[in-house]
Amino acid sequence: MAETEGKIFVVDDDASVRDALSVIFEMEGYGVRVFADGDQFLTALKTDKPACVLLDVHMPGKSGLDILRSIDVGTFPSPVFIISGQGDIPMAVSAIKAGATDFIEKPFDADTVVTRVREAIASYGRHANGGTPGLSFPGAEHLTPRERDVLQEITGGASNKEAGRRLGISPRTIEVHRARIMEKLGARNAADLVRIVLTAHTGDHG
Repeated sequence: MAETEGKIFVVDDDASVRDALSVIFEMEGYGVRVFADGDQFLTALKTDKPACVLLDVHMPGKSGLDILRSIDVGTFPSPVFIISGQGDIPMAVSAIKAGATDFIEKPFDADTVVTRVREAIASYGRHANGGTPGLSFPGAEHLTPRERDVLQEITGGASNKEAGRRLGISPRTIEVHRARIMEKLGARNAADLVRIVLTAHTGDHG
């Protein structure tokens, strides 16, 4: 693949992880910038815009969660994946609640990582070009681009597994997003969620 598909930022204090992810994405035609800590990454953001960020949960100094909070993921223009070891799942879930797109578990499978990142970038690209159509209801503005995607899948009747496959994220992550969406919109259950969205569509205010 000759042309570059955008730049992936990898933030991880483990050199072997940085090297592995660089090789994987460069083979797929992406540019890659690597950072050993959060401060380097935050400095680079002032002058460079990533297509996607892969962020390690555990790092000396600022943790992945600290960095997430400091970049304001709600308005951040690209997807942020958290890299977590198996013992870090609760932390990864906290990261998704803080706005991360998904988490990638170590040890990772190259094909899975590339597919999920590519689909997340495509999903964000759709929002940049006019957003997800048809999601206008009270509270919609509080949802992140990824939450809007998940909501559209849920209200379209997709199961967690189907939604995850279409959006390139794990069913477990869909579950976290779903809980977060329900919390933001004040829905008590999935049926309530569908009702909030559909009422807005059929009501007087399109």
